[in-house]
Amino acid sequence: MHNPRHPHVLPVRDGVSPSCVVLPVRGHGSMLDFLTERLPAVSREGWHERMEAGVVVDERGQAVLPDRAFEGGLRLYYYRSLPAEPALPFSEAVVYQDEHLVVADKPHFMPVTPSGRYLHNTLLVRLKRRLGLPELSPLHRIDRDTAGLVMLSVHQATRGSYQALFRDRQIIKHYEAVAPWRADLTFPRDHRSRLEESPQFFRMQEVSGEPNSYTHIQVLEVAGDWARYLLSPVTGKRHQLRVHMAALGLPLRNDPFYPVVNDPPEGDYSRPLQLLARSLEFVDPVTGVQRVFESRQALSLP
Repeated sequence: MHNPRHPHVLPVRDGVSPSCVVLPVRGHGSMLDFLTERLPAVSREGWHERMEAGVVVDERGQAVLPDRAFEGGLRLYYYRSLPAEPALPFSEAVVYQDEHLVVADKPHFMPVTPSGRYLHNTLLVRLKRRLGLPELSPLHRIDRDTAGLVMLSVHQATRGSYQALFRDRQIIKHYEAVAPWRADLTFPRDHRSRLEESPQFFRMQEVSGEPNSYTHIQVLEVAGDWARYLLSPVTGKRHQLRVHMAALGLPLRNDPFYPVVNDPPEGDYSRPLQLLARSLEFVDPVTGVQRVFESRQALSLP
């Protein structure tokens, strides 16, 4: 019986794994009609060319030709591609690698996984290609704007054990950030709030209600109007550290989203967000070894 978690219907190509789309139970027309309507970022002509080239296949590995009739519930696999992709003048570093784990030190501005305008210049695709590890998969995410440590699983067989570290909060994560200094606030402090997606889908916001996010905040260094902070998230909500600091009147230096949107123009790398995933600490669930990883990057006060 087909297992959608292990399709193996298209190989990893230049570090890029195939994407999947599932047909709804009911539909009509041809497979070409469905793909053109569901994924309009590719033109009808573009889908026709891909299908004729044999790089759109079903879950059984059979090539899907343009005139094939719609089949409800079927999974289709294809390669994502971009007509153009921004070049990034930065490189990732591999901090640690064994048969189960890869720990990478990601630069600012590099996405962890393919999305939007980025495909080949993402941490995952670059590492798959560089290390020759087709099953490599991130165990957690940090924002494109954030630099620092990302832990990735090498094999599906042990992936669940490492994912449980994050799910069960058995991993200690520390971040560093540069933000304004406020003498009227007491540190160390805990910040708890309820975070939900804002009307601007790419931003989060604090709302009233039961807290679902929790960050411990300490001061590492103060220099004039700025300070370097140690942020220790207990929960892992999207943009949690950025929203919590902004809510305290301490927006992170060069933050393009909080408290207001001020996104730099494409290709401007002169103002990196001053947020760094500094360290990861946990007991390895496979080997039982105590692990502590540190980023080789550093933030400095203005």
